Amino acid sequence: MRLFLSSYRFGAHYDRLRALAGPPGRVALIPNACDAWPQAWAGAVTSDLAPLRKLGYRPEVLDLREYVGREAELERELAEFPLLWVRGGNTFVLRAQFARSGADRILPRLLAADALVYAGYSAGACVLTPDLRGLESVDDPAEVAPACGVEPRWDGLGLVERRIVPHIDSATDPTGDCTRLAARYRADGVAHWALTDDDAIVVDGERTEVLVDPAAP
Repeated sequence: MRLFLSSYRFGAHYDRLRALAGPPGRVALIPNACDAWPQAWAGAVTSDLAPLRKLGYRPEVLDLREYVGREAELERELAEFPLLWVRGGNTFVLRAQFARSGADRILPRLLAADALVYAGYSAGACVLTPDLRGLESVDDPAEVAPACGVEPRWDGLGLVERRIVPHIDSATDPTGDCTRLAARYRADGVAHWALTDDDAIVVDGERTEVLVDPAAP
């Protein structure tokens, strides 16, 4: 299993993604964490297409809503990509769309077979954790029903062993909600990784490594 999980895009560690996934090529961009924000959806997609293209990738948008009830087709489609790029947004909405499309069953199979690399940031990283409880202070579970037609789920995919809190002390969390959530997890003894926007987690087979900002003291 190969994973690159970050707080915001590549963080300060694009070199590690390239080492994990190989030279830039086709990449499936999954933007469904933004499905509760239809007016902002196209702009959110564009904001990820541009940096991927700048680095030489050939991103193709893969909308999980188009594969509800078509799980076998989705699995065939995903298996054609060497790299998935799962952007941020609302973790609960993304979790619901993973379940509706069957991606939450497909991805563990493909990752176990080392068929692709999963790169996700913010919600795209948090959805792989064992448990989403606590994230309701950051992302609104009430957005799930209008966007997805189902109730929110509180379980993640469980592909990493700890919860993830992104955007610690970062400009992408101007309200400080993420930093407060990490403090609450620490106080409650909840195992987690707290990531600044420069940090990332790399899983390569049996090895898990937390990468911090190389310029940090």
